[in-house]
Amino acid sequence: MNGKPDSTIKTIVLVHGGFVDGSGWEGVYKILRKDGYTVSVVQNPTISLADDVAVTKRVLATQRGPVILVGHSYGGAVITEAGNDPKVAGLVYITAFALDNGESVSALIKDPPPGAPVPPILPPQDGFLFLDKAKFGASFAADVDAETAAFMADSQVPWGVGALGGAISEPAWRTKPSWYLVATEDKMIPPPAQRFMSERAGSTVLEVAGSHAVYVSQPNAVAKLIEKAAEGVSKRSS
Repeated sequence: MNGKPDSTIKTIVLVHGGFVDGSGWEGVYKILRKDGYTVSVVQNPTISLADDVAVTKRVLATQRGPVILVGHSYGGAVITEAGNDPKVAGLVYITAFALDNGESVSALIKDPPPGAPVPPILPPQDGFLFLDKAKFGASFAADVDAETAAFMADSQVPWGVGALGGAISEPAWRTKPSWYLVATEDKMIPPPAQRFMSERAGSTVLEVAGSHAVYVSQPNAVAKLIEKAAEGVSKRSS
């Protein structure tokens, strides 16, 4: 001990993506808590981007001190907008959409490159999307144990078409430091697209051989990157 106070940011807010809820963060949450972090998990309705940003900001308002804001998949779009909140000191994208000004998830995915895996999204019902349950494991959670992947498929949250169409007004990564975990076996967001977005955002990048559900299958790697971000932001400010 050198007697100096620890200036590392100790508050983390986790934001889930489409088709799932916040419970998938449990493994990451437990590791961060054990390591002394205060952690909140946002439960977004994923009906519209504006609503999800508002719900996330509501959680941010309850936090004390600076926050590392983490988003998985569509949650990346949410943190890109909500991250402009003054409490947010840094952003962490976990195989997520780091969108730019005026971009939406639907605009980014409408023209997949040749040979890219096509997520098994069923036609919209009443303005909401589901993944084909029979193909959920292979596309979303290929490295998650079969029982957990089946539970994730059967507990899907309907993802609003309106949420995919929500456009970013001001990307927080332009003014705040960011970190990005690229999942190299992802069958939902192609790894080249992840690399493009992370490079554009100027993120510090970690590549992990994992599926789109890498936050469930490899919570240690995900938690480690989040902690690295907390330490990195703290060093910049000190």
